[in-house]
Amino acid sequence: MTSKTPSFAHTTLYAALAACVFGSLPSMTWAQTQNTQLDKVEITANGKGSSRQVESISSAELNQLMPGGSPMLAVARLPSVNFQSADTFGSYEWSERITVRGFNQNQLGFTLDDLPLGDMSYGNLNGLHISRAVATENISRTTLSAGTGSLSTASSSNLGGTLQFYSKDPSKERGTSFNVGTGSFNTGHFFGRYETGQTDMGRAYASLTSQTSNKWKGTGADRQVMFNSKWVNEFGGNKLTAFFNSSDRREVDYQDLSLAMINQFGQGIDNTYPNFGQALNIANTVCGNTVNGKATNYTPACDYQYYAGSGLRQDQISGVSLKSNFDDNLSTKASVYHHNNNGAGTWYTPYVASPNGSPISERTTEYAINRSGVLGELNYTAGIHAIKAAFWYEDNLFNNARRYYSVSPTAPSSPYDFPSNPFYTQWQYQFDTKTTVVSLEDSVTLSPTTTFNFGAKSLNSSITGNLQVGDPSSKPQGSITASKPFLPQIGLTYALDRSSELFAGVAQNMRAYQAAGVAGPFSTSTPGFKAILSTLRPETSTTYEAGWRFNNDTHQDLVSVYDIEFKDRWLGIQVGPGIVGNPSVLANVGGVSMKGIEVSDSWKMGSGYSWYNGASVNKSTYTSNYVSNGVTYNTNGNTLVDTPSMLFKSILSYDTAAYFGNLSLDYMGKRFYTYSNDASVPSRTLLNGMIGYKLGNATGMSDAVLQLSITNITDQKYISTIGSNGFSYSDPQGTSQTVLPGAPRALFLSLSGKL
Repeated sequence: MTSKTPSFAHTTLYAALAACVFGSLPSMTWAQTQNTQLDKVEITANGKGSSRQVESISSAELNQLMPGGSPMLAVARLPSVNFQSADTFGSYEWSERITVRGFNQNQLGFTLDDLPLGDMSYGNLNGLHISRAVATENISRTTLSAGTGSLSTASSSNLGGTLQFYSKDPSKERGTSFNVGTGSFNTGHFFGRYETGQTDMGRAYASLTSQTSNKWKGTGADRQVMFNSKWVNEFGGNKLTAFFNSSDRREVDYQDLSLAMINQFGQGIDNTYPNFGQALNIANTVCGNTVNGKATNYTPACDYQYYAGSGLRQDQISGVSLKSNFDDNLSTKASVYHHNNNGAGTWYTPYVASPNGSPISERTTEYAINRSGVLGELNYTAGIHAIKAAFWYEDNLFNNARRYYSVSPTAPSSPYDFPSNPFYTQWQYQFDTKTTVVSLEDSVTLSPTTTFNFGAKSLNSSITGNLQVGDPSSKPQGSITASKPFLPQIGLTYALDRSSELFAGVAQNMRAYQAAGVAGPFSTSTPGFKAILSTLRPETSTTYEAGWRFNNDTHQDLVSVYDIEFKDRWLGIQVGPGIVGNPSVLANVGGVSMKGIEVSDSWKMGSGYSWYNGASVNKSTYTSNYVSNGVTYNTNGNTLVDTPSMLFKSILSYDTAAYFGNLSLDYMGKRFYTYSNDASVPSRTLLNGMIGYKLGNATGMSDAVLQLSITNITDQKYISTIGSNGFSYSDPQGTSQTVLPGAPRALFLSLSGKL
C-alpha cells in the first residue's frame, strides 16, 4: 500500500541527505530527471535486479534541454557526475570534462546502441563525442553504470563505469517532427526528422540538424551540421537495424586562462580573432620568437592572447545489427560497424614563423580515424541460470600528425577551414590498435528474492606505432600490449519486498593504453618511453559497491556506498605551457583510493509537483608519492585533481495539462588542478530554470510545445573547466593557463512539434 505521506524510511533518507550536505557524512552522490510528465520519465534510479548502481534518463528529459543542448547536460544530473563545459550548450569539446567518482572521461566507457564511441578524447584517437555521433533529439535514453560497466560493454577504457546512449527507433506512423530555437549569443537551431512509417520493407527516418551559436565572449562561432538515418525491419523473431550518421563540426576556441590572468584582466580576455594586426603586434613586440624558438625578449604575456584556435571534425559512422529470438530461452545479437573521421585542432602560433616572413604560422594536430569492428552476443536461459556470452573485436587505424602552414600577414586563413600545403611536418604517426574483449557471465536465481551473478572478461589491446615522419631519437615508436586475461565481476541482489532491494558487487577492470602522438606512452620523449617501457603496466581498478534501492508510486530512492582501489595510475605531467607542445613526462603515481556515499530521492508530491534532491561526498586521494627524473614529488594523501568532494543537486518541477517547468540548483565543491593541491578553484552554485506551454494541435501542428530556458539565472562568474591544458604538479602563483570560465546568463526560446 502506498502513501503520499513520507514514510519513516524517507524521513531517514532526507535526514541522511541533510547531514551529507552539511558535511557530517563521509560521502554521497546522486541525480534527478524531470519531464513534462514525471511518470513517463525512465529514471532507473532503483536499477532493479542489477548488482551495480544503474540509472537512466529518457528522451523526455533530453527534450527539455535548451535548443542544441548536448545530452551530457542531462547526464550531469545523475549521481557522482561532474560535467563541465565553457559554453552554455555543453558541446565545446576542447573544454568538456566529465568525472564520475573520481574517474575522468578517458577512464570511462561510452557507447551508442552498444557500439563503441571510444573514450571521447578531444584528440579523437579511438572514437567520437556523443554530440557528433547522434542528435540529442534522436536519443531515446541514456544509462549510467557509475561503478563499473557490464562485462559485455564494448570499451577498453571503462575503469570507472560506462555511459550508454540509445537512439530512437523509427516510428510506425508516417510524419515529420521538428525543433527550432533561438536565443542568446545569436543562437540558431534547426532539427527536422521525416518518418516513413511502417512499410513492407520496414520503417525508417532521416533527420537534419543545424546549429550555430556565437561565443559568449570574443569573436567566433560554433557551427555544426548533422545527418542521422535509421532503418528497422522486424520479421519473425528477428530485428534487423541499420544506421548511417554524419557530422561536420567547426568550433572556434576560447583562450585558456590562468587564475592570475583572470585576476588581472577579468574573465572577458580572449584571442584577437578576427584582428590579425593585433596578433602580429603581439608576436613582434611581446613574443620575440624566431623559426628556431624563443628569443631572449620573450615574456609570458606572449601566451595571453593568440590570433585564434579551432576544432574541426568530420565524422561518418554506420552500423548493422541483427537480433534474433529463437525461442523464450535463446537469443543472439550480432553487429558490425565502421567509423571514419577527419579532424584537426588548429592554433595560430607565434612560436614558429611562416616562410613568407609572417611571425605567425598555423599549427595543426591532425587526426584521421578508420576503424571497423564486430560485436556478438548470446543469451541463454536454463532453469535458474541466465547465461550471457559476448565478443567484441575492433581494428583501428589512426593517423596523427603535427604540421605547420603559412599564414599571410595581409589575408590570414580562416580558422573554420582545414588548411592545405604544409611547409613543415614535425611528426606523423600511424597507429594500428587491435582490441579484443571476450566475456562470459551467469545470473543465478537462488530464490524469488535472491539473485547471484558472476562472470569474467578477457581484454587484450595491442598497439603498433609507426613513426612515418619525425626524429626517432625524440619521438618513440614500437609496439605495446595491454592485456588482462581474467577480469572477474560478481554481485548479489536481495529483494526486501516488492518496492525495495539490497545490492552488492565487486568488479575488476583494466584501461588500455592510448595510441596517439599527444596522449599516452607515445606522447613522451624517446628516452622517456624507453625508461618506462620495462615498468609499464596498464591502469587497473577494483570496485566494491553496495546499496539500497526503493521504488513506489511516489518515491524513487537510492543509497549507495563504494570503495575503489585504483592501481598503476599514469599521469602526463605537463612541462611548460601546454599548448606549446612540449612532450609530457609520464609518471606512475601508484595507487589511488576512492571512497564515497551516494544518496538520492525523487518525490512525486502530487498536484503536478515533483522534487528531486541528491548529494554526494567523495574522498579520492593518491596513496603514494611518485618519482620523475630522479625527483620525488609529494602526492601521498592529496586529493585527486578535478574531483570535488561535494556535489549537491536539487530540482523542483511542475507539470500540468498545459504548463510545465522546473527550477534547478547545482552546487559543486572546490576542485584542485595541481597534484600538490597548492592551486584550486572555489566552489560554485548555479541556478537554471525552464518554463513551457503545451500548445497541442495548433495552426497545422500537433503536440506543439513552446519552451523558454534560462541558464545561470544569477549570472554567477565561476570557473567551469580545469585542466584544459593538462595538470601540473604545482602552481603557487596561479600562472598555469589551464582554466576556462563558465558562460554567463543566457535565454533560449524553442518550438517543437509534429507536422
